[in-house]
Amino acid sequence: MLDRHSLFWKLAILLVGFCLLMIGLSYTWGRHMETQNAFLSEPARQLLRGYAAEAERAWRSGGRAGLDQWVGEMHQRERGWVGVLDSNLRPLDSATLRPDIMQRLTRLRSVDWPMSRRSVDQPWLRIPFPGAPEQGMLVIELPERLNPGQYRVLWRVVTNGIIPGLFTLLLCVGLYRMLIVPLNQLREQANAWRADQLSARLDPRTIARHDELGELARAFDQMADRLQGTVALQQQMLRDLSHEMRTPLSRLRVACDGETDLQGLRERLAREVDCMQQLVEGTLQLAWQDAERAPMNLEPIQVQALWDLLAEDASYESGWSPARLRCELPASCWVQGNLNYLAQALENLLRNAIRHSPADGQVRLGGQREGNHWWLWLEDEGRGVAEEDLERIFAPFSRLDGSRPGDGGFGLGLSIARSAIQRQGGTLWAENGKRGLRLWMRLPAHEPVGREQDDKRPQRTAYSV
Repeated sequence: MLDRHSLFWKLAILLVGFCLLMIGLSYTWGRHMETQNAFLSEPARQLLRGYAAEAERAWRSGGRAGLDQWVGEMHQRERGWVGVLDSNLRPLDSATLRPDIMQRLTRLRSVDWPMSRRSVDQPWLRIPFPGAPEQGMLVIELPERLNPGQYRVLWRVVTNGIIPGLFTLLLCVGLYRMLIVPLNQLREQANAWRADQLSARLDPRTIARHDELGELARAFDQMADRLQGTVALQQQMLRDLSHEMRTPLSRLRVACDGETDLQGLRERLAREVDCMQQLVEGTLQLAWQDAERAPMNLEPIQVQALWDLLAEDASYESGWSPARLRCELPASCWVQGNLNYLAQALENLLRNAIRHSPADGQVRLGGQREGNHWWLWLEDEGRGVAEEDLERIFAPFSRLDGSRPGDGGFGLGLSIARSAIQRQGGTLWAENGKRGLRLWMRLPAHEPVGREQDDKRPQRTAYSV
């Protein structure tokens, strides 16, 4: 369905406007030029009025004989019929008016009138005496050399050729700027990607367009951002992974070259292999989450029930009492998400909180609902982190040495948790609470219907982390 910003409407309006403009130009300007070309030029009018003044002088000076002499001279100067008549169309000279001439005298024109070109005969003009219009007038067949419209062909070329050509050129320029320029920018960006210049971006004016080309430009820029972020993340993970792998490999070499007993060597090998396995698995998992863009299956999840399962496993692994892992959420806290991803994110956050809490500390999960979302928070009782590091803790392989107690792991847990939350339409960020670090999650809310509260409670076999 076409919206009002569609490129179709822009092109339709442009082309329809161009056609209407050409039709209007052809009709109005063409008629105007035809009308203008139908009038005598000013020099021709002055010449004819001068003839009338000569006839008046001949009449006043010589009467009928003077007019006969002047008319004879006029026949030598101009081709065509020439006569001097009174107001009743009777000759003032000695000429005799034939019937065909009398008929032509009924269709006389003034010098200020348009000259009709519908007949093959030259128009006949009446020019009154300048000094005494009521006494007489000159009647003359318009000489061909004074015919109007000498530049008729030129004006037709200008009106029907040059001006429409200029407007067509403007139309082509408009179409070029509307269509070809954005396409050239897209081509240049694609060529930049091919040359590994992933930072290249389109013109903001193209991105701000509301038509299909604007949508395509925004999609291109989003692809560029995605590619640049993915490549940067992969390069950073490769650098960090190679750096992190050096430590266990160095310890293995030292253990192999040292004088360690066989049992101690086996224990050392087992610990370092587990360490490297955990490092590689965490890195691959983070890379897979970043690269995976298939639609995710979402389902209703009761957060309280999911927390109970995770707290039970965490208590077994850490030796903490279940009472120290408190859930302050009501049973009505249902969110719309992916069970595996949400369980994985909460488990990483819970392990991180236990790792950085004191020996007698507590970890609490709480939250509140606002509109169509649940705002969940998980808080430990560690010392928190510096304000400038609240965002850096989510970067892969980021460890704040000395800022919080504990070994810190490999710095992948929070990165994996944020990626998992974002994959299901949520957000994750950190702030310092009253007791320690507080991690906030914003997830879409779900309204359970009927027995859904009992049927959709997470089971231990329903997810894997």
